[in-house]
Amino acid sequence: MDQKMPRRSKIRTRLPTSLQLTAELVTKSLRVVEEQGPEPNWTPISTTQLDQLVSHVEEEAGDGEIWIFAYGSLMWNPGFDYTASEDAVAYGWHRAFSLRIERLRATSDAPGLMLALQPGGSCSGLVLKLPCVTKKQDLRTLLAREIRYVEVCDMVRWVSVKTPSGPRRALTFWASPKQSPLTEKVPLDEAALLIAQACGPAGSCAEYLHRTVSDLADRNIYDRNLWQLQKLVAARLQAMTVNSRSSADVDRPLPVNQA
Repeated sequence: MDQKMPRRSKIRTRLPTSLQLTAELVTKSLRVVEEQGPEPNWTPISTTQLDQLVSHVEEEAGDGEIWIFAYGSLMWNPGFDYTASEDAVAYGWHRAFSLRIERLRATSDAPGLMLALQPGGSCSGLVLKLPCVTKKQDLRTLLAREIRYVEVCDMVRWVSVKTPSGPRRALTFWASPKQSPLTEKVPLDEAALLIAQACGPAGSCAEYLHRTVSDLADRNIYDRNLWQLQKLVAARLQAMTVNSRSSADVDRPLPVNQA
């Protein structure tokens, strides 16, 4: 089945400035990192537990369609085919880099942050409809990707979103307050430091931020916090580059006097 590209919003939003977190800066955050296993102190979800989670979501969906609310990487890399998409806004929620990680795009020595939904505000994104024929298979693939550990099983939930065709009930992934050590609110300055330093086998957190903000900009979606965050991360990466060059100059041997 051909995957349909998400429709761009008809509402034009004037973005404040061009992105400061450029693709060139992002390359400075990338490095080769070997797989280090599961997140420390987290319990990988078993096949049985994943099947139970899929069944639970199916029971909640009933015979109805399943729409997924995408606000981060699911917008630019859904990982499944979908038969329809719509612009959507989730009121009472906002996207935030609040999920602390030490694997995937980070390590224990350089932990990072990933996106999750937090209560409050509003969040513009997309809803993607799972195909009826492969609904169960696609739902399982999605949950296996987003819910990798037992400790975050309650981070999947239904939200009400507003779309051009009316309100919809959509499945999404949020920062459950039950997991406060993992998803506590992170100040932007601290988030920028963590994102700038973090890289793992799947790439860097700066790359993830860049792809997300770039995709939002292409859709004329302005997220004030993420726009500020990309500027802070860009400044961090630029400073890291300058410091690296300064260290290299210090370590460079002095020229031999030929006289």
